[in-house]
Amino acid sequence: MKNNNLLFKKLSKHKPLVCLTANNTFIAKILDNFCDIILVGDSLGMVVYGEKTTQKVSIDMMINHGIAVRRGIKKSLLVVDMPRGTYEKSSSLALKNAKKIKKLTKCDALKLEGGSKISKTIKILVRNKIPVMSHIGLQPQKISNYKKYKVLGRLIKEEKKIINDLKSVEQAGSFSVVLESVTENLANKINKISKIPVIGIGASNKCDGQILVTEDLLGLLNKSPKFAKNYENLKSKIAKAVKKYSRDVIKRNFPSKNYTYT
Repeated sequence: MKNNNLLFKKLSKHKPLVCLTANNTFIAKILDNFCDIILVGDSLGMVVYGEKTTQKVSIDMMINHGIAVRRGIKKSLLVVDMPRGTYEKSSSLALKNAKKIKKLTKCDALKLEGGSKISKTIKILVRNKIPVMSHIGLQPQKISNYKKYKVLGRLIKEEKKIINDLKSVEQAGSFSVVLESVTENLANKINKISKIPVIGIGASNKCDGQILVTEDLLGLLNKSPKFAKNYENLKSKIAKAVKKYSRDVIKRNFPSKNYTYT
């Protein structure tokens, strides 16, 4: 583990790090038994609210779901995304919103998308005792059309930018970094030079940890990206259960005597 930050010392025994997203208390309680890090990601805009991108997620959404997830966690590190528009314009705005999210959700850290352009903001948050997890590579908050999501690192200029972003967030004080949707070759380079833990999502198995959107893992979505393995097909299982319920209601088989008060 490439890190000397106190926040990550308690995770140093677990390598690779197991990370997943959660947006409610029930799921958080389950994940807490297996995960080192639980992220309240702005992907909830898509998987909870049905948006096509993460761009319309508000700070209130993140706070409300962060509070719910906090209730379900006893041991995992809780990280909450700062949504688009809450930190990019100025460091003072970022600090104000970061303090608000951290205070209300009682999270352990915040995640910010971006590299060198927000390094000053990262420094200020860290100086104010707000731990930062960075997010480089593909940055969904900057993409208005999900169809434009792509793999990065095949071009030399992309590789140079992402490596520069890594060095910038390291120097700014981020305790870890999410690396999204890059070629295996670039992911390996990043992992070799990084001084902080690299958590991959579509970034090879060489990273210090992996993160997925839990709804992808469970097979609840209509379509998942190539890097997201469906470990279960809950969408099909839910449909079967609802179909059985519907049939029983129509035939007046539910509720039967076993489910009726006398």
